[in-house]
Amino acid sequence: MHNLKMVDLQRQYQKIKPEVDAAIQNVLDTTAFINGPDVKEFANELAAYLGVKHVIPCANGTDALQIALMALGLKPGDEVITPSFTYIATVEVVALLRLKPVFVDVDADTFTMNIDSVKNAITPKTKAIIPVHLYGQCVSMEPLLALAREHNIPVIEDNAQAIGGTYTFSDGRKVKTGTMGLVGCTSFFPSKNLGAYGDGGAIFTNDDALAEQMRMVANHGQKTLYLHEIVGCNSRLDTIQAAILRIKLRHLDEYCAARSAVADYYDNAFKGNAHIVTPYRAPYTYHVFHQYTLQLKGVDRDAVKEKLAAKNIPSMIYYPIPSHKQKMLKEFGGADYNLPVTDMLNTCVISLPIHTELNEEELKYITTNLLDIIAELVK
Repeated sequence: MHNLKMVDLQRQYQKIKPEVDAAIQNVLDTTAFINGPDVKEFANELAAYLGVKHVIPCANGTDALQIALMALGLKPGDEVITPSFTYIATVEVVALLRLKPVFVDVDADTFTMNIDSVKNAITPKTKAIIPVHLYGQCVSMEPLLALAREHNIPVIEDNAQAIGGTYTFSDGRKVKTGTMGLVGCTSFFPSKNLGAYGDGGAIFTNDDALAEQMRMVANHGQKTLYLHEIVGCNSRLDTIQAAILRIKLRHLDEYCAARSAVADYYDNAFKGNAHIVTPYRAPYTYHVFHQYTLQLKGVDRDAVKEKLAAKNIPSMIYYPIPSHKQKMLKEFGGADYNLPVTDMLNTCVISLPIHTELNEEELKYITTNLLDIIAELVK
């Protein structure tokens, strides 16, 4: 049996090695390391895949969120609604720009932003909402977008974990995650469903003026060399990473299907176990399973994790401390928040290995051992 990993990039690379090696060699041969042709081609190909007008590549997913917020021209003290149950980058950029993060709870089944919680958090100072498509599942976007329109609040989708996913509106329209709000942001961190071999990110929009503004922000605030119109930053996708991503984009649907098949195996293996809640798949979304995250009930989650490790089965806790309880965000009144679902999930979630190369032997080993460990702990 292979050495089990949360994500096995080595085996995935071996399957596309000739294409990737040739693409990297081409960049080396042309020495177009910054803003080479592959960057523009990747942006065009990703825009076509997503069905959006503009894709602006950047250095990483955190930069993507920061650039989007900077381009909207928000002012210090403006409020931005975000779930607390998310990776810290979502909230970090809000604080970095001296905006005020306003934390909302999530749904216990989907792990995504609770719409009623958002509704109760809106004030005259609310200037943006950042829904997070967590673990590969889309937020319930139709009611969220309606709420945002009602209050004239822009929506910035954090799509770092759900690229390749779709959302189905009540009229039957299917759209890609990250393309429904004013802006969508994603990360190409290597472990993502569409991952580079280093850092990378991108921003999506159908708004021409905003796209131009975001391109300026990402390029030192300039449209014309040495003419800096606004304060910006320096955030670029390397040409080598773009060349790799062009190849992996062609396999993205295949990768998402493979992850979904792994999730099906896990679901069937754990069906009916009173101590395991398998991931809910909302009917309005195609879940692309960036993570396969269980809720453990009536069993010591940390003991389970420790015993899995003893069997050489990796697992992860995404996330052990919610954003509103992080020390770095103390000034924003985290202690004053009552987010019961978020607090509950932080004590019981555990993520199992999920990637494109897992085989039946490995899945059987993981599931059999987890079931045995739980039975041992609860007897």
